[in-house]
Amino acid sequence: MSNYKPPFTMTDKITTLLADISEQVGRITVLHEGSISPHLRRENRIKTIHSSLAIEHNTLSLEQVTAIIDGKRVLGNPNEIREVQNAYEAYELMLQLNPHSVDDLLRAHRLMMQGLVPENGQFRAKGVGIFDGDRLVHMAPPAHFVPEHIHNLFDWYAHSEMHPLIKSAIFHYEFEFIHPFSDGNGRIGRMWHSLLLGQWKELFFWLPIEELIQNRQQEYYNALGIADQKADSAVFVELMLAIIKDSLHEVYIPSTHSV
Repeated sequence: MSNYKPPFTMTDKITTLLADISEQVGRITVLHEGSISPHLRRENRIKTIHSSLAIEHNTLSLEQVTAIIDGKRVLGNPNEIREVQNAYEAYELMLQLNPHSVDDLLRAHRLMMQGLVPENGQFRAKGVGIFDGDRLVHMAPPAHFVPEHIHNLFDWYAHSEMHPLIKSAIFHYEFEFIHPFSDGNGRIGRMWHSLLLGQWKELFFWLPIEELIQNRQQEYYNALGIADQKADSAVFVELMLAIIKDSLHEVYIPSTHSV
């Protein structure tokens, strides 16, 4: 076990959000146990795929994404169509993935990026910077450190006694900071966050968190940037918890009135 510990400061806002979400999850679990319909699961899965790819500048509409997943012919950029097909395959595998396995992370990346990048399923071999236009906003760690950083991150998550809501958001931030792949880091990082949460409570497997991230996309990138500057992921954790809280309310609360 490594001594790796991601820099993070607990805040009052995080404590309040954690309590609110835990209360929501408890209520939803009682009211909806075993009652998430296959239709709702599929609908939310398609929303998740559409939103996660839209964040990465995929221009296909929700209707087009639905048609592709239904096996229908769609006119569009072949790479964008391939991104949808790949993401659907990767998310279909989600329940079989071990969120603590680096091998399974590489397996998910191989599926997500097959036919899109030559090094799918492999950590990047070169340095990478993230730009906003011409401005460098993040310089990822050198490529030769990536395997060690990822193994340390997975090891920390497995042994940390933090609440899963908090440590999964920290994981998400640290994953994006490491930027382990040449491409596909955003979509894999968001998927892994849902996988970690789904291991805690199954309802998170079917919650389209990505849809609300897309709606608050600039805020999402700003929070990543501020966390980089402060060398502390608290602001990103606060945002992700607020998004999770809103997502739970949007998906589940309206239907509780009819229960």
